[in-house]
Amino acid sequence: MLKIHSNPFSNFTSTILILFIILYSSACKVSKTKEVPYMKDNVIANLPEKNLNIFSPKNNSQNNPVLIFVHGGSWNSGKKELYNYFGKRLARKGIVAVIIDYPLSPDYIVTDMALAVSAATKWVKENISEYGGNPDQIFISGHSAGGHLATLISLKDDYFNELNTENPIKGAILIDAAGLDMYGFLKKRNYPAGTSYLKTFTNDSEIWKQTSPIYYLDKNDPPLLIMMGGKTLPGILSSTERFMKEYKKIEPKPNYHLQEKKKHVPMITQFINSNNQAYDWIENFINQNQ
Repeated sequence: MLKIHSNPFSNFTSTILILFIILYSSACKVSKTKEVPYMKDNVIANLPEKNLNIFSPKNNSQNNPVLIFVHGGSWNSGKKELYNYFGKRLARKGIVAVIIDYPLSPDYIVTDMALAVSAATKWVKENISEYGGNPDQIFISGHSAGGHLATLISLKDDYFNELNTENPIKGAILIDAAGLDMYGFLKKRNYPAGTSYLKTFTNDSEIWKQTSPIYYLDKNDPPLLIMMGGKTLPGILSSTERFMKEYKKIEPKPNYHLQEKKKHVPMITQFINSNNQAYDWIENFINQNQ
């Protein structure tokens, strides 16, 4: 009968591999808390109840930086659940991630959305220490329409003033943000009343201007990390270029990354890959501005 001898080196390697996997899994465990209301029906103006999901590093300190993420979807679609992967990966990197929902068009307009995102940020400031986050290290990010809202409330304090609180944002991360100069965009397009963008931004050109982040750039703004895809949507390309021109007057060496081969959607789906270089940009930005 054939006698089979085990390979000691192979067994040792397998044992080490199993131990590594166990230790890595333990180190990377994430604590998830979902459907937390940050706003009840009609408590703030006419806004509806909205929730957020929290992803925290498990068994970690209570002093982790916090990143609030605002989803995209042309201001009329999208939901926080689509970005659970982003929350989990951020938490594994030692960042408490808060993924929020907010009221959408056509039922609500852009100023309602900005107020809701500000309310979510206020909730985070007041409660995130219970989930391992540092309330003095709150950053905000968003993709597309979410990038617009994140930038708007970072640069314009009016929405926080309406909530009788100070702006707690330490820095904003723009991921292929739309609407940075919505006034210029809508003026040029001259859409007829009732079209999609005007359901969000109304027919009032003064509101377009009041909700365009480009007009609120000043030296007192929190720092910005700006990412744009080289093959993104034409409206995003043009408005971001105008925004960068104005921003460079304040910050001559902006923290700006042009991902030349990326289209609009891949600018956010790239974060499915935990080793994506954009995570390094985010971690470095947060570390530099804590």
